[in-house]
Amino acid sequence: MATHARPDSLPSPSPAARPVPELDPALVGEWQAGGGELIDLFTQARQRLGGVAAFRLGPRPTVLVTAPQAVQHVLALHPDRYVKRSHRARLLIGDGVLAATGEAWQRQRRLLQSQFTGRGMRRYEQRIAEAARTTAARWASYARTGQVFDVGAEMRRFGLDTIWRSLTGHPLDAATERELAALPAVVAALPQLPADGAAAQGAVAAELARIDAVASRAIAAARDGAAGPDGPGLLHVLLEAAGTRPEYTDRLIRDELVTLLVAGHETTATTLTWLYLLLDRNPQAREQALAAGPEGSPERRQAVQALVHETLRFYPSAWILPRCAAEDDVLAGYEVEAGTDVLVCPYLTHRDPGLWEDPGRFDPERFTTPGRRPAHPGGYLPFGIGPRACLGLQFALRESTVLLEHLLPAHTPRFHSTPAKAVYSITVRPDGPTPAVLGG
Repeated sequence: MATHARPDSLPSPSPAARPVPELDPALVGEWQAGGGELIDLFTQARQRLGGVAAFRLGPRPTVLVTAPQAVQHVLALHPDRYVKRSHRARLLIGDGVLAATGEAWQRQRRLLQSQFTGRGMRRYEQRIAEAARTTAARWASYARTGQVFDVGAEMRRFGLDTIWRSLTGHPLDAATERELAALPAVVAALPQLPADGAAAQGAVAAELARIDAVASRAIAAARDGAAGPDGPGLLHVLLEAAGTRPEYTDRLIRDELVTLLVAGHETTATTLTWLYLLLDRNPQAREQALAAGPEGSPERRQAVQALVHETLRFYPSAWILPRCAAEDDVLAGYEVEAGTDVLVCPYLTHRDPGLWEDPGRFDPERFTTPGRRPAHPGGYLPFGIGPRACLGLQFALRESTVLLEHLLPAHTPRFHSTPAKAVYSITVRPDGPTPAVLGG
């Protein structure tokens, strides 16, 4: 587990704003010389300087934000002052809703938002359940045969099947699954790609071509009226929008489709993989969840959801949320100049002992017992908060809970080996395979 920050109270605002405290450049130099992870630098800044801290990797300081009040100020209260710039995955997702800004983002989000809340979510319930049953049947086969399988690969397969059914109305077929293996390959490659856009594009050209071909076929099939056995999916919503909104060109529909594929399976798969790794170290948590109530009961469901939430506390879907100050501002009593890069880090907020009791302990009951988690909305934000919070929050929680309700009572993975560390990329993912066999 990562090093946890000591509790530091956020400085009270004063009439005269002060410069953000900055980490000693010598310490930054030591970190650079040692080849440390970015999270190590963040942790050091948080420990030494508190919930609003700065460090300098270039000519201008970058401001790190982990204190809940400051998190809320940046993400929820003043999103017009702290704006999103180019998304790290833009090469892959283009102008999809995750990367879009301004009025374009507002239009795209409004269209999609209705699909992931209330009545919109209900139309995907059956598809989620079918994907979960398919995965459960596969795990039952692994249990019968004693076959070694990779838990992470299984979770990616489930997540991809679920979002593919939701997008197209069709279950994921083997050929499409093989082609869409290019998605996690590009996501994993993004941090190491050249800074030059053309060179980066060229480095993953073959993978992007495979993704584009799958998207093109799916769009053509949906346009021809080829609804799946469960009826039309999200892709049909995008095509209907194209009939009245000229901005929904084939390229934008492709970008939204790929955005939903990436966001709809990568984060869920990573969360579920971490969950099983955490249960391997904390087997009593599984027993407590199953003992909370009989199968299908609200108590059982709440306890299973708490497993997911506690996993997301350790490994939030969005471990870092970059923003740029669009204008001068005062943040928690500190001066933030226009143009400053601001990094909100839920990963460290979730591990702050000033907010969470014994944060290094895996304790799902903190999400079922009143008063055990921070009351402040900026204290727990695995999907972000504010207007740019993840659209798929309810979808991700629902699919994770449904799958676990199928798998937890029947199977306990026994890992042959587990990854030694985490990789801090677009998501925080295990660094290595997760081979296992199943026990009852």
